[in-house]
Amino acid sequence: MQATHDAAGASDPTGRSSLLRDLVALTKPRITLMVLITTAGGLWLAPGRMTFLAIAATLIGTAAVVSSANALNCWMERESDKHMARTKRRPLPAGRMAPHVALRFGLALGAFSVPLLALAVNPLTGLLAAIALVSYVWIYTPMKQVSPAALLVGSVPGAMPPLMGWTAATGSLEAPGIVLFGILFLWQLPHFLAIAMFRQGEYTRAGIKVMPAVRGVSRTKLHAAMYAGALVPVSLMLVPLGIAGTIYLAVVGLAGVVFAVMCIRGLRIAEQDREASHRWARAVFFASLVYLPLLFAALAIDVAAR
Repeated sequence: MQATHDAAGASDPTGRSSLLRDLVALTKPRITLMVLITTAGGLWLAPGRMTFLAIAATLIGTAAVVSSANALNCWMERESDKHMARTKRRPLPAGRMAPHVALRFGLALGAFSVPLLALAVNPLTGLLAAIALVSYVWIYTPMKQVSPAALLVGSVPGAMPPLMGWTAATGSLEAPGIVLFGILFLWQLPHFLAIAMFRQGEYTRAGIKVMPAVRGVSRTKLHAAMYAGALVPVSLMLVPLGIAGTIYLAVVGLAGVVFAVMCIRGLRIAEQDREASHRWARAVFFASLVYLPLLFAALAIDVAAR
């Protein structure tokens, strides 16, 4: 039987190093990095000035609350993760860590992050962080085993970081911050619906209710097309709000239309043609990975140019 980290000797430097690596793995570093980038984007776009300490508190607190949510998610899904190729090597399903270690780690991060944001930044940002943490861990995660509507719930905390960046700088909910939230909210839906399409078998084995398995492939494609279509006007609302200009309008307008058309083309594929549907889903998934960085790059260039 594979030993868990809590049995590692205090004098074993290799064990401590392995524990540290696995604790970092629980936080899902790539997701956390992406969250920090979008939070920093909200901070940068918002009017007003912040002290270095306030900026540092915002980024540290955001990283900690996201890490808490990810660690607690890993703890709650440790059994279902054993059935999926992309998750079965995580510390808990692989048996490298005792569940109580992950639970305590996640709770400690949450207990640190929310008060930090509320006290060192402002109460509104702390409240948004608490909403994101609770909705992701205690609503979205268990709901995945019950209904594909969990995706809508999970997209709320996923879209919160740029809004938190905005509120950290302004202390208030304002239209540009809400639009940034809307962009990330809508982007996540076709992105994750595409993943659900080509990983449907894994999700089913893990007991996770995804739309292709519960409501069918055709309905999944229709929803992806609807959300991608809605993403175009929402993303362009930053222009009349004065946050973005011509460069952003041209680049993101074109990219949004191309992405929406890709999603709409999936409606032409027969539901019985699984191979073609999977190819379409993978194409949409990779296009979504290009779209979001392109949007933020165009926004950064546009703001810098103006």
